[in-house]
Amino acid sequence: MVKFQDPTAFALLPEEARRRVQRFREGGVPPGLRARIEHEHLARESKMMVARTVAIDEAVRSAAAPQLVILGAGLDGRAWRMSELRDAVVFEVDHPDSQRQKQARGAALTPAAKEIRFVPVDFAKDDLEPVLAAAGHDPSRPTTWIWEGVVMYLRRAEIETTLRVMQARSTVGSRLIIAYHSPALILLVIGLIVRRLGEPIRSAFRPEQMRALLARFGFRVVSDQSLPSIGAALSQDVAQATRIMKHLRIVTADVSAERTPP
Repeated sequence: MVKFQDPTAFALLPEEARRRVQRFREGGVPPGLRARIEHEHLARESKMMVARTVAIDEAVRSAAAPQLVILGAGLDGRAWRMSELRDAVVFEVDHPDSQRQKQARGAALTPAAKEIRFVPVDFAKDDLEPVLAAAGHDPSRPTTWIWEGVVMYLRRAEIETTLRVMQARSTVGSRLIIAYHSPALILLVIGLIVRRLGEPIRSAFRPEQMRALLARFGFRVVSDQSLPSIGAALSQDVAQATRIMKHLRIVTADVSAERTPP
């Protein structure tokens, strides 16, 4: 398997999730059908997250922007583990309740970024642009935007509202990285599962549709890969674990000098 470590991940997890991970780390397939299913699920999900994380990390690294905005930051640990962010200001945008829990669990971690600014936003009712401005985000400086694990749960109008903010606050040299779903049969099954968990999938785009959407907001796609293609380039283990995840894609798009002002 590809060598990848995230020293922040365990510290940022809720207590129950830590116990599940600890059981997994103890090794061996546990007895009982439910325990075996959970074990296999965690094994597969961990390799999927390696592929997704490595691809996004590389896109962040190569952009080398002085600002990083993470929308729906959740348990993202990049501000604490990526040495390439030593000269960057990281804006963690998420619901205030989620942020309070993350800050409490991550209090002992040492930041790798120059500065971390927590930007509390309730996406259901808050306007993102003035909140970012109040947090000190500078639209005249290049920004890398990460939108991971969120877009598939949003309606088209909601996606466009956020893209409009990114367009207004992105200068030449800025980059947008999105994890999104493309139409696939397996997505129907996944959709049924996550709907029961209260997170219905509301959007899916073919690559050409995503390219056209981003172009409308001044972003030119430079890379759009499926998770299996990313996994195949990493290791046999990761390739095996991600082979059926053709619906999950990572797109990277840059602002070019030819962009039209919003």
